[in-house]
Amino acid sequence: MKKRLTAKWNSSRALVSTAAFAAVMLLASCGRSGPAAAAPPNEAARIDVGEKSIRVRYDGRDMFKGEISAVGAGFEAKVNVHRTGNAVSQTVLLAPREKGGRVRIEGTLVGGPESFPCEADRRDRGPVMVRHVSGTSRSLLNRAVYDRGRDWVFSVDAGPRAVVTPLAEGPEDKEYGFEAEGGEIVLRFRPRFYQVHRGLEFFEPWTFKIWPHPVAGWISWFAFYDKVTEKDIVDTADTLSDVLLPFGYEVLQIDDGYQRGEGRPELWLEANAKFPQGLEFLPRYIRSKGLKPGIWTNVAFKQADFAAAHPDWFVTDEEGKPARGSWIEFSLDASKAEAVEAVVKPVYRGLRDMGWAYFKVDALRHLRYEGYNAHAGYFERTKRSLVRTYRSYVEAVRQEIGRDAFLLGCWGVRPELVGLLDGCRIGTDGFSYAGMAQFNSWNNVVWRNDPDHIELDGDRYKSTLVTSLTGSILLLTDKPELYRTEAVEPARRAAPVLWTRPGQVFDVDPSRSGELNRVDAEVSGSGSRVFDAGLQPTCDLFLLEVVRPFEGWAVLGRTGESVREIKFADLGLDAGKEYFVFEFWTRRLLGSFLSSFAPGSLDPHFRSQALAIRERKPHPQVLATSRHVTCGGVDLADVRWANGTLSGTSLVIAGDPYELYLTEPEGFRLEAFDCPGVTVSETRKEGTVVRVTLLPGESKTVGWSARFSGETNI
Repeated sequence: MKKRLTAKWNSSRALVSTAAFAAVMLLASCGRSGPAAAAPPNEAARIDVGEKSIRVRYDGRDMFKGEISAVGAGFEAKVNVHRTGNAVSQTVLLAPREKGGRVRIEGTLVGGPESFPCEADRRDRGPVMVRHVSGTSRSLLNRAVYDRGRDWVFSVDAGPRAVVTPLAEGPEDKEYGFEAEGGEIVLRFRPRFYQVHRGLEFFEPWTFKIWPHPVAGWISWFAFYDKVTEKDIVDTADTLSDVLLPFGYEVLQIDDGYQRGEGRPELWLEANAKFPQGLEFLPRYIRSKGLKPGIWTNVAFKQADFAAAHPDWFVTDEEGKPARGSWIEFSLDASKAEAVEAVVKPVYRGLRDMGWAYFKVDALRHLRYEGYNAHAGYFERTKRSLVRTYRSYVEAVRQEIGRDAFLLGCWGVRPELVGLLDGCRIGTDGFSYAGMAQFNSWNNVVWRNDPDHIELDGDRYKSTLVTSLTGSILLLTDKPELYRTEAVEPARRAAPVLWTRPGQVFDVDPSRSGELNRVDAEVSGSGSRVFDAGLQPTCDLFLLEVVRPFEGWAVLGRTGESVREIKFADLGLDAGKEYFVFEFWTRRLLGSFLSSFAPGSLDPHFRSQALAIRERKPHPQVLATSRHVTCGGVDLADVRWANGTLSGTSLVIAGDPYELYLTEPEGFRLEAFDCPGVTVSETRKEGTVVRVTLLPGESKTVGWSARFSGETNI
């Protein structure tokens, strides 16, 4: 047997693991293996309220300590526990004793290393907007902290003014400041939030980690469908390596079309005649180009003779014959260890030994619906758990490929496989804008969302933008020659995809995730079900908050014109401050604004806007860079202003002109720009903006400085 190859997800040629990105990655890389922690209790916290204090204790530790104040006659507190089925909601009502009085609470909350500030409940005002965060959020919209590792949320109900402020961060916990003030305050604690309140039975985050790396690359399906050949994959590997790998596109996944059939292991492990050098050749070649080899498989079993010879390995009908189902044909009974050992494990063991590192497992919906649900009587007769049997199939896959390989489930939302899948294709074939809002709270909490692969067509700027801003899986699917044309530009600006957390632990559009209870009753997967992500957009505002040690800013993706005037307060920004707004696709400063701004109509070429919003400073500052739609989120490692000089550190790509957009406020003038080791090809002033263009000869980290005359003591 060949020695197993370990997937290494940091290419020496791709600028994915950057200094600017490293701080974000540390939040995610808590480890994906090791002993599981004990499950947290699904019970109310112990809450003690004194004359001026409150203490909340849960899961063996003090999670919140605070001081309460109210003028005059003081306040009264009511602690209640509410249960709806297994869902526990605990509330603390703080109200002043005097009519018309106000009450205030200020304290510190302690969460685990995977905790983050967020919104826990839908607002009743402001535009519909999907929020994600790269870093630790400081948004003024946050009224809660969610602890993913222990699956609880602690929040302040709507009404009083509330602020959540990150305070300190260590390897074992994070601290947050909580402040609230109003006519009354309701604190709310919900344990087992995603598992019970959101209905995800198998969500046990104390047993698994979210995949911590960007996932961007290419898939063969829409480019070649099942006619794909060995030459197609070789040509694509050559093109990706030359054109897109330096920008962060690492995965090359072959889809349907290489196998000799669907069923016995040898049909998967021995390629058809279109692959004359054998299936083992491709992962070697793909890796030689610096890429990560990915492969499609299918859980359907279509060898009738084999099923007839082993009827006890398959789901059977009332007559004891292997039962049939559309798309899936015959359904392996994954509760039978000998069936799994003979049919499932050899496939994934063999593929992993060849060097494949990214696995897409298709037809999972059909195994569940047409295979198992439609023949539920079989499980009743054999006294086996249908859902546990279903999970056993994917558990076997996971055991063979290991936790260091990426596992994508396809297609449609698969709540029964939470904890086993690293990613999930949440909708049908075709890019799902709607899914970005229908399952926004799942992304990088439950798994990595896959909105389906992207064709660089007329919507290419829009589709790459929203995928990048939401931290989702970004896979292209065009014929490789397209990537040597200008059509590739938006793809180059969208990767790598930053690792994000959702800013909301509710789904902005709950119409699909609210129907998950229908999964158990579906007997056909021939089309999109009511709980699968849709294709029609339900939201056209996507906000990414970028938080770095040197600065924080926001990037608002706008894909429609439902909102004509955007208030800074609705974006979680301080409405009392002034902000620059820079549009990335058109490289245009819209202006400097107080309170709100009008972004204008969408350019028909781009069909979207990427609006970088930065607080205006009294001195020269960076507005944006040309490298990435996050306007510096991937490439800026540091920026400083001191003694009349704006300096920074950037990651540049060989042959890719790198533009810095700097402000030149009144009273300042750029005197000199220096970037050792890189050619400065142009410095052009456009109104109050100075555009500096660098021509890097190699991919590397560079330091630059811009010296200004003017008020150097600012």
